Amino acid sequence: MEISYLKREAKPDLAYIYSEGSLPLVIFCGGYRSDMMGTKASYLEAQCKARGQAYVRFDYSGHGKSEGLFEEGTIGSWADDAVAIFDMIAPKSCVIVGSSMGGWIGLLLAQRRAEHIQGYIGIAPAPDFTEDMYTKFSEEQQRGLKEQGFVKIPNDYSDEPYHYSYTFYTEAKAHLLLHKQYQVSYPMRLLQGLDDSVVLPEHAKRVASCFQGDVSLELIKGGDHSLSRDEDLERLDTHIRELSSL
Repeated sequence: MEISYLKREAKPDLAYIYSEGSLPLVIFCGGYRSDMMGTKASYLEAQCKARGQAYVRFDYSGHGKSEGLFEEGTIGSWADDAVAIFDMIAPKSCVIVGSSMGGWIGLLLAQRRAEHIQGYIGIAPAPDFTEDMYTKFSEEQQRGLKEQGFVKIPNDYSDEPYHYSYTFYTEAKAHLLLHKQYQVSYPMRLLQGLDDSVVLPEHAKRVASCFQGDVSLELIKGGDHSLSRDEDLERLDTHIRELSSL
């Protein structure tokens, strides 16, 4: 496993791992404060390598091995990161896999490079989560967000709390998706754990309702937010093979 870096003028260098292959590229977009060394990203790399499928995983700026400060990141800048990695490889066809916030990033990438998208898979996809997040804040947290510029929220998956900035919240408004209907030309597969306490099944249903075309939502009994059990990973890879026409 060799980490490479995409160097950009006046922007943080992006860490990525790319495996060449003759089959449609699979690009993995991770979640908020996640990195490319996670279970799903690593598993998919092994599966793609085994069948000769091109695959790339990467870290957004301020995440993992990439340069930049996490606190300065926004939905827009991280979407730009995904597009930069995509354009570096310049695939003719691609299957996007987005986990949690990466589901939002993946949808933005799909919009900007629609002619190359062969399929999209969202794992507990969380477009527009910033709006839901804000409405769940207490009045004290909302006031702190505006007055201090940030708020820290407990993280069920780490001892390090989530750090949300007011800039992050306001910038995300330019990238909200769930306020209208979309007709998509590529198949969409949404995977949602019924025991997910971070992105609720109701949100996945809302995402599915906003996209028209070959769109399906699979509600997974016993699945949590990560969907990283053996059966979850196998299900994910089955969908990738289907969308890759394998």
